[in-house]
Amino acid sequence: MDSPTIALLLLLAFAASLPSTEAAASGRPSEMAARRVPTTLDGPFRPVTRRLDPSLRRGSDDLPIDHPRLARKVRPPFPEQIALAASYSPSSIWVSWITGDAQIGTNVTPADPSTVASEVWYGEESGKYSFLERGTATVYSQLYPFKGLLNYTSGVIHHVRLQGLKTATRYYYKCGDSSLMALSKEHSFVTLPTCGPRYPHRIAVIGDLGLTSNSTSTIDHLSKNDPSMILMVGDLSYANQYLTTGGKGAPCFSCAFPDAPIRETYQPRWDAWGRFMEPVLSKIPMMVIEGNHEIEPQVDGLTFKSYLARFAVPSQECGSNSNFYYSFNAGGVHFIMLGAYVDYNMTGAQYAWLRTDLHHVNRQVTPWVVAAWHPPWYNSYSSHYQEFECMRQEMEGLLYDYGVDIVFSGHVHAYERMNRVFNYALDPCGPVYITVGDGGNIEKVDVEFADDNGKCPSESDNIPEYGGVCHLNFTSGPAKGKFCWETQPEWSAFRESSFGHGILEVINSTYALWTWHRNQDAYKESRKGDQIYIVRQPELCFMKSGKITSEN
Repeated sequence: MDSPTIALLLLLAFAASLPSTEAAASGRPSEMAARRVPTTLDGPFRPVTRRLDPSLRRGSDDLPIDHPRLARKVRPPFPEQIALAASYSPSSIWVSWITGDAQIGTNVTPADPSTVASEVWYGEESGKYSFLERGTATVYSQLYPFKGLLNYTSGVIHHVRLQGLKTATRYYYKCGDSSLMALSKEHSFVTLPTCGPRYPHRIAVIGDLGLTSNSTSTIDHLSKNDPSMILMVGDLSYANQYLTTGGKGAPCFSCAFPDAPIRETYQPRWDAWGRFMEPVLSKIPMMVIEGNHEIEPQVDGLTFKSYLARFAVPSQECGSNSNFYYSFNAGGVHFIMLGAYVDYNMTGAQYAWLRTDLHHVNRQVTPWVVAAWHPPWYNSYSSHYQEFECMRQEMEGLLYDYGVDIVFSGHVHAYERMNRVFNYALDPCGPVYITVGDGGNIEKVDVEFADDNGKCPSESDNIPEYGGVCHLNFTSGPAKGKFCWETQPEWSAFRESSFGHGILEVINSTYALWTWHRNQDAYKESRKGDQIYIVRQPELCFMKSGKITSEN
């Protein structure tokens, strides 16, 4: 019997012995404990669909701007909208916040960032701050040269990188400007573990969040699951569902405002989102990637100004030099965040950086490689069907060759987990693709599937905001000669129209537990979301890909 076969038999035996996480944590019988949690080694699975629970609404309106959870808690010059982000190395972390007042009106004057310091005081003991780190400050403006539209300029946005930290250690900190006697209250965070055999406690994954009552349920539910890090796969505030004058947001901007001269955005929703998220992000780092709702075009063709100014990401540290794509390490997991709304072609800078980044991953030190970007490549819903097929055709082979294990995306406002797949064919060495674009935004949950009768989009639908159109009719398999499958595709293992978030728990270099937590599961104990152990097979897959480098 050869070594790969022996290894697979050992993995199967180990999977059968694994208890459910819920049962292990609670010490009591549960639905999950009563059944064996499946593993990807059991697949490919027969496709399953769970349609929208008829007792639930498809969506809800945004919280009003004066809602208590969106209200300002401090006065200038004290810091607000405090948020953490991981750095490339677990021994450093980013702290960001905003001071001063934003302005909105026909004439706005940007604040001077040099008038307020960017300081973080921190230490390993509560109330004792042995270290001081200073950073940078910036402002941005959203400008519209159209009659009746209002302009916006932000408060002062601060970013400070703390370096030389101990890994897996709790630190206490205050941020602000000590010379103005304007430091925040004390917050704390725990640094991520070092690379090697240690892994983050829990990694929460959310997408397309927004600021609705469904969004609050998602964040409240996520907080109860106590993650050590959050992946946000794009579409954060949905500030561009409003006119610049504010008022009421719309699920469909073009439907509600057909005469708008440009895709407007009400930037105070970004400030409201920052306040809404501060209780979580001031203690848990969140890593973001841009979505289409972050494009926010303005005068002179400028885009993504809010995204680029508000969020610190380790782009320079990982060598990408672009906030649209970057990578970082968290314990034994290497994360790659890719940009779908910048050049992704094989001849471009992002592709060249990605190839270099993947080549230098040491799979003995960071066995797991997890990638994330906003629009999914594999998607069986009518919404956004084959929308980013061009990006898949350019990049999929590279991810496959280097053995990327899991891919997270959003954009489609529903949940879907794929069987391992490559180039639309079932493949035991393909990544597990998972769509989680249903954090709770104003555009509502998607409920129609491309294989439903009469729901297959036309090939002129689903045109992306960036890149070309590469829609294809399938030349082989169950959909041969067609644009859409007539039944749920074989690569789609499980799909469900629901709001929620996911939790990834990496157990060791081979096993990771993925759990889909639907919002209704916080209130209904009779049903669960989706749960599976994702199992790596390096002995099989690295030999198959042929990409065994000195690092691998």
